[in-house]
Amino acid sequence: MTDEKTVDLGKPFKYEWFGVGDINGFFGIMFDNVTVLAFLATILIVFFDMPKDIVMTKMFPGTAFGVLVGDLVYSWTAFRLANRTKKHVTAMPLGLDTPSTIGIAFAVLGPAYKGYLEQGMTPHDAGMQTWYLGMATMIYVGIFKTIFSFFGNWLMKVVPQAGLLGSLAGVGLALLGFGPTVEIMSAPVIGMVALGILLYNMVAGIKLPFNIPGVFASVVVGTILYYVLGPLGLAGVQYQSPTASALSFNLPWPSLGFIAGLKDGLQYLPVAIPFAILTVVGGINVTESARLAGDEYDTREVLLVEAIATLVAGVCGGVAQSTPYIGQPAFKEMGSRSGYTILTGLVVGIGGMMGIIGFIVDVIPAACLAPILVFVALNIICQAFTACPAKYGPAVAFAFFPNVARAVWIKINELPKDVFEQTPKFFNEHFVTMVMCNGFILTAMLWGAFLSLMIDRKFKLSACYLLILAFLSFFGIIHSVCPNGNMYLPWHLETAYQMNAAYQFSLGYLVLGVLIFVLSFSKEAQEIPAEPAV
Repeated sequence: MTDEKTVDLGKPFKYEWFGVGDINGFFGIMFDNVTVLAFLATILIVFFDMPKDIVMTKMFPGTAFGVLVGDLVYSWTAFRLANRTKKHVTAMPLGLDTPSTIGIAFAVLGPAYKGYLEQGMTPHDAGMQTWYLGMATMIYVGIFKTIFSFFGNWLMKVVPQAGLLGSLAGVGLALLGFGPTVEIMSAPVIGMVALGILLYNMVAGIKLPFNIPGVFASVVVGTILYYVLGPLGLAGVQYQSPTASALSFNLPWPSLGFIAGLKDGLQYLPVAIPFAILTVVGGINVTESARLAGDEYDTREVLLVEAIATLVAGVCGGVAQSTPYIGQPAFKEMGSRSGYTILTGLVVGIGGMMGIIGFIVDVIPAACLAPILVFVALNIICQAFTACPAKYGPAVAFAFFPNVARAVWIKINELPKDVFEQTPKFFNEHFVTMVMCNGFILTAMLWGAFLSLMIDRKFKLSACYLLILAFLSFFGIIHSVCPNGNMYLPWHLETAYQMNAAYQFSLGYLVLGVLIFVLSFSKEAQEIPAEPAV
């Protein structure tokens, strides 16, 4: 945990609300919001063929404005808490809720749009009516969350800590960690290098040369690799150049447009309300997590702010709910205070109004955003075990199982008849999931080994383990590209698709191993690590 500065009792306390750690925190939460908006845009525009201008100029501004309001209010509550406790606290991170944004897009907005088309509406009219329906859904969700925000403190008292943190860690393991890891390994060279830089800086705690923020370096290096390897067909995913759409200013004025969607929105309440409950429970968990990290926020206040932010988004045209983000201790560990939430709110809010967020969504590949989610997942999983007494370990672990079942169920429902694409260069997530499962015990052992060695600053030995991973994946001992998990000589594989995958996965480990070896000679890598606080 970040060391708290000692307050000089002879001087009035002054909250230092911005520091270097806020830069890392800003990139982390900002890119997370951008990732969620990217998911939203992809689902509505690509899967359901909704008009792009309605998504980008109608739905995005109000959705982003809700984030702006929520983050600014959370920053204000951090100032209040700091002045009351005389400590340099970390603000609650707020952003778009990933599960509900994806779920409502797939289960509410997309089907509603298709239904309006079947009624004879034009694509534009159907898109507008879907927008009104999305606004109405946010109003319903916001009202529900406002009512239940008054029961937060009571729930905190009656639900055991192991249950609170275990459920949160289960989300981190099965949803926040697993999905992004698949995204990372869908573009092995790009994703592994971006993840490796983040692990090197944020988990092993080693400064990058010139003290470059790890999140920033991870995204920049990964994006550069994407635009170098992508046009050559070596990225592992389909390369897409950013669109040169003109930026436009769309102010999210409050309106009564949601009234037109209230009636139709009633039929989708069985889908929307469970997502509202999920964020209420998540808000309670996040508050408990922050309390353990040393920042004692009021649960009711935290829940009420997220409810208000969701209502504001709905009135102003938003179609996705805001929620306090899990992993507040991770941002505290970075040294973030309140500057990161202020910057995030301003950049996401103003960027959503001016079309900048839509442009960023086009520019940065998902494999470069996914490592940020993995880092937060690692933090909350570890906290669940370290914060609870050892005897509660089985309870924490038992809380993982429903989340794992959910992740598996999602994949079973999505599974196509054939996991192999006809295009030999690009890998779909079902194929990658299969490859990750092959040899998983050995893979898990070696992943844990190379990261623990990196944390101990035994970089050359860590690089050796990465070379071993490269060797084993090359011959299918791990990450076999065959459905039956067999080993092979890659040049004897039956299809170009499988052969390319075998080379890509092996090359990803090889490049990361070389990078860690090179970084081992940097001045920062030679520094003696600080002793952990007792």
